[in-house]
Amino acid sequence: METSLYLPVKRFLEGLGYSVKGEIGHCDLVGLRDDDPAVVVIGELKLTFNLELVLQGVDRMSLGDEIWLAAQLSAKGKGRESDPRYRNLCRRLGFGLLGVSSSGRVDVLVSPTAPTPRKDPRRRSRLVEEHKRRQGDPAAGGGTRKPIMTAYRQQALACAAAMTSAPQRPRDLKRSFPDAQKILRRNVYGWFERSERGVYALTETGRSALATWLPEPPAGQDGSGVAA
Repeated sequence: METSLYLPVKRFLEGLGYSVKGEIGHCDLVGLRDDDPAVVVIGELKLTFNLELVLQGVDRMSLGDEIWLAAQLSAKGKGRESDPRYRNLCRRLGFGLLGVSSSGRVDVLVSPTAPTPRKDPRRRSRLVEEHKRRQGDPAAGGGTRKPIMTAYRQQALACAAAMTSAPQRPRDLKRSFPDAQKILRRNVYGWFERSERGVYALTETGRSALATWLPEPPAGQDGSGVAA
């Protein structure tokens, strides 16, 4: 039961100088300092680290100055407490995170004074670049069952489509597709093969990819699916 976490967390907060009492105003525990009664510390307890524990902390933000979330550590160390996304969420909200072992040991997983995670400029620039390079909006958000139509895949498909009738030279394709030379040489998807020096042809894999990604429209329709 969650009450089994109460004494270990109470002792931990008392070690920080707080006088702690349980079940006050729907809070699992509340701590005050005699030398600073204006600071209200609130703790919430759960047997596992989950979203409900975070939501309880959010609800207590209007009441307390310092929020601690505590839960039982998973036996194999593979619970939410080891998920960096969970810890980063607590950092951004300014919550302290405590892990309680089966023996009653309390570990500080996140301090309420921990700095919020910084933005990753490299990943951010990749997002912006991909958004700018992608033509239209070919991928519905939330899908996980099929490969994503990235800007790179769009250009590779365009190069493949231009090679259906005959092999092509990268320099000729480059007029319409700036990255053609890089795409053909790297051949990430196995769609291209060198037929002779400086000339590339479409492989059977490439033709299959075209049939999958750019199927021929039904007779009487254009490529958008609208009747001609």
